[in-house]
Amino acid sequence: QVQLVESGGSSVQAGGSLRLSCAASASLYCVGWFRQAPGKEREGVAHTYLSRTYYADSVKGRFTISQTNAKKTLYLEMNSLKPEDTAMYYCAAGGVGCGRESWLMYPANVGAWGQGTQVTVSS
Repeated sequence: QVQLVESGGSSVQAGGSLRLSCAASASLYCVGWFRQAPGKEREGVAHTYLSRTYYADSVKGRFTISQTNAKKTLYLEMNSLKPEDTAMYYCAAGGVGCGRESWLMYPANVGAWGQGTQVTVSS
């Protein structure tokens, strides 16, 4: 089972930026980010597979997902942060449907999860 370790979460003010990182124990080609706010279900944020990237509508134009060439580190660059972006952010890899945009809609199908990193955005 691949190991995923996130870092980079912090508390920032609205309008600020953060970059989350996810270190993987192996090269991964189908990966993404999910988030879960208190009292809410886990939701997909961004997904990348080969050269394709997909984003939730709520983060399009503000967040950017990328990987190193070795495919062992995943990033999520987050700009223009809003209080509603406050959540635990999870790195995710593989599973049923990985590679399709719809993978972001079904957290239950994800193959592996990191432990999460907290992002808090204050107004």
